[in-house]
Amino acid sequence: MAQENSVLKAAILMLALGEEGASMVMKHVSPRDVQKLSTVMTTLRKVDQTAVAETLRDFFAYAGEGASLNIDTDSFTRNVLTQALGQETAAGLFERILENQDSEGIENLKWMDASAVADLIRYEHPQIVATILVHLEPEQSSQILSLFNEDLRKDTMLRIATLEEIKPQALKELNVVLARLLSGAQTSAKKQIGGIRAAAEIMNYIGQAPQQVLMDRIKEYDIEIAEKITDEMFTFDDIIGIDDRGIQTILRDIQSDALIVALKGANAELREKILKNMSTRAADMMREDLENKGPVKLSEVEAQQKEILVVVRGLIEDGSVMLPGKGGGEDYV
Repeated sequence: MAQENSVLKAAILMLALGEEGASMVMKHVSPRDVQKLSTVMTTLRKVDQTAVAETLRDFFAYAGEGASLNIDTDSFTRNVLTQALGQETAAGLFERILENQDSEGIENLKWMDASAVADLIRYEHPQIVATILVHLEPEQSSQILSLFNEDLRKDTMLRIATLEEIKPQALKELNVVLARLLSGAQTSAKKQIGGIRAAAEIMNYIGQAPQQVLMDRIKEYDIEIAEKITDEMFTFDDIIGIDDRGIQTILRDIQSDALIVALKGANAELREKILKNMSTRAADMMREDLENKGPVKLSEVEAQQKEILVVVRGLIEDGSVMLPGKGGGEDYV
């Protein structure tokens, strides 16, 4: 309850700051928190003076009495997200927010333990399972997949990779199957979900060993789909394809202790790529730490690599780092 109240107050503050001020703040908020905050903002059709004043007093000691907010919050939130995240990213995020406003059930699933969700859906038809997983965060979906048997994992991933749209009626049927966990879609337009990209994002969070087994099974069924998923995946080793400027940007957001553990499982070429983008002193210290670091469990290495990949993907999404192979070969000056 305390967390919900904090998000509500933050949303009120964003509205009080105005579009330009709110967009500047959003640039420094994590993607997950941006979505939480924006979802609440779109529900605030009118905020009374008392709530505004209380919020401003909490955040700013110098704030006096607030003013009543009576604005088009949909338009306000869309404009803030566009200024903060860019047109394409903001449009996709805002669409998902509006689609989820009447879907409290799927939001509840996002906060449930992976094992609880897996128990809830494991005996449903794989098409239903796939539809549910593409509505969740890739990391949570990968955890749920790991709790399925091998056949269900393969079948579900294939269906995710070939899933492109879902009709409103299908959502309504899903709502019945999940006992109102999902609300029926209110619009007659089709909703684009799933696809190769969604499958690749989920695969990115699966450990190397089970990932390879799953990929081999998908290749047995359809090698073309497997190749498309592989092309969309971004692994720790793929960091080597990022240019030097991008590597330097990434290093500013990563703790040295985490990097040491992650590099224990990296190939020599990637290690050198990262070390050459450090200062001489920092690189020497990193080499010494790597030499002195004893054996590290593979699970620990993979865990740290995943954490770093979360940072890297975030920087790629906000444009701070160029995705390997997507830069068009242009030079920077």
